[in-house]
Amino acid sequence: MATPQEPELQPAAVVLQKNFVPIALNERIGAMDILRGLALVGILLMNIEWFNRAISGLGSQDTSLTGLDHAVGWLIRCFVEGKFYTLFSLLFGMGFAVMLVRAKAAERPFSAWFFRRMLILIAFGVLHMIFLWGGDILHSYGFAGLLLLAWLTLVKKSSFTHYDNPKSMFKLAMVWLLIPVFISIVSGISFGISHDTSELTTTWYEEIKVAERVKAINSASDTPSQQAMDALITNDTKLPISKVRSDNDDATDEPFSLLDENVIEQLAQEIVNQQQVIKSDELEEISALSQASYWQATEFRIDFAWYMLMLAAPFAFFMLMPLFLLGYWLVSSGIMKNYRQYRDVFKLLACFGIGLGLVLETAGLLVVQHPVANQVMLLQAVGEGLFYIGQLVMSAGYFGLVMYLLADEKWHRRLSVFAPMGRMALTNYLMQSVILSSIFYGYAGGYYGEIARAPQMLIVLVIVIAQLLLSRWWLKYYAFGPLEWLWRCLSYKKLQTMRIQ
Repeated sequence: MATPQEPELQPAAVVLQKNFVPIALNERIGAMDILRGLALVGILLMNIEWFNRAISGLGSQDTSLTGLDHAVGWLIRCFVEGKFYTLFSLLFGMGFAVMLVRAKAAERPFSAWFFRRMLILIAFGVLHMIFLWGGDILHSYGFAGLLLLAWLTLVKKSSFTHYDNPKSMFKLAMVWLLIPVFISIVSGISFGISHDTSELTTTWYEEIKVAERVKAINSASDTPSQQAMDALITNDTKLPISKVRSDNDDATDEPFSLLDENVIEQLAQEIVNQQQVIKSDELEEISALSQASYWQATEFRIDFAWYMLMLAAPFAFFMLMPLFLLGYWLVSSGIMKNYRQYRDVFKLLACFGIGLGLVLETAGLLVVQHPVANQVMLLQAVGEGLFYIGQLVMSAGYFGLVMYLLADEKWHRRLSVFAPMGRMALTNYLMQSVILSSIFYGYAGGYYGEIARAPQMLIVLVIVIAQLLLSRWWLKYYAFGPLEWLWRCLSYKKLQTMRIQ
């Protein structure tokens, strides 16, 4: 039985009775399910990119695209990349708050149950990474869920109780989220103050000269193609030229210059060696997914899973945790329950978020993709920083837009078509991986790298329509999606009634 919000969790919310209140509850959960369904569409638009090419190139722009494929690739990066896992993270925090309230109202123990639930989610994610697709995010959500549980357990302690309110949760989430942005701004200002124009210009020319030599070496050898090399000449493959200059300055009073051909040759060869390692790793991934058997591909994914698991904890702490807290705040403050009252606020958030986000995303992509940025570390950092901030801002805009539309009855009915898909989010997410791996990977469909960006959109359309229809049909007869049911059974340690009586 569903229950309303409790006073201590949401002082700003309307406190309901412990009895079932169908209208208010359905509206709130319906809005969340619609958001989940729409987020799944966005995640599919992004993930199909990485089923069709190497995950090791995640975040890079394919400069070989032309025409309609180039337009589609640009639109995906600008409007999709990094936006929908953010929205899903908000929804995760909302779901946490709802489950906590229900557990307290029913006087059920929560912490041990939720801890077990997150461990199971991590297990689902690891199995997904190993047996289907290396780009899984479920395990990171599981780690972040454990962090959220730990934090909310901590604020119950006497010395931290002043944080146990929606206002404090919001402040903490925003500070947490903006720390990387603040550090980036301060670092940029500090860099500008500590480096004069002549020094920056010298460094620029030095890096360009080394990059030109790298290209010359690659053109004269059997190393990867020029196009591949151009794509790989990023700040990840550059040597710290400033460090080389500093070391040399200690040995001489003369201003250091990379005009010395021996130094240029040394640095260029080091970069070429690094590029070859990167390209070798990428080719290994392509070979495993496009040509190898299923078990050979699985062996590759096992090795890759160790790398992903090492990144999971920092990603969960720095990226997901503040978003979870924001989602928790949206429910505990009563905003999601009474979202129609905030229609004007959501409209403002939509206009500001999408407008400013688009400017930041476009600016970031233009800077990152400029030829000079491939040779100058500072410009790369600026472009990536703008793009990251734009992702957050545009995600907020998307959330505001959907909530603004849901406040209108006509749009609520139209968008409700995505609710069944959202109710089966776990099942549909993993089903997408099954479908896409069956299409692209060499041990199945074998279309890896052969389907262009524009035709990919047709595949997305077909999958979305199929999942919308299947989810709607399934939920006519069953209370949960099949994997949601399994997750629930394992969490409660007993079989759950699945079929609707």
